[in-house]
Amino acid sequence: QVQLVESGGGLVQPGGSLRLSCSASGFIFSNFNLKWYRRAPGQEREWVATVETTGRRKNYSDSVRGRFTISRDNDSKTVFLQMNNLKPEDTALYYCNAVYPGVSSAGYWGQGTQVTVSS
Repeated sequence: QVQLVESGGGLVQPGGSLRLSCSASGFIFSNFNLKWYRRAPGQEREWVATVETTGRRKNYSDSVRGRFTISRDNDSKTVFLQMNNLKPEDTALYYCNAVYPGVSSAGYWGQGTQVTVSS
């Protein structure tokens, strides 16, 4: 059974940091690109970052580049999102997504973890 379970969300003040984790099971983790998305209240889902299978190549949306860092540990089947200098506009439900390279499918999704940035 495929599972992606996010954790690490919470309430943080502007300028603060959080580290999200997403633990995977039920598929060959190292064969999949891993992505983080987020959905703010009343808005469309937004892609945040991608790390390819080996962890060497990473891409970020313009809104988070320079503040967020995506990484993965294929041994523990976990993908991370280190979020620094958080802003109120980063408030959203954050999801991880596993996609097989070259396959145009939605892949696997977690249930999300809530991040709230507020003073």
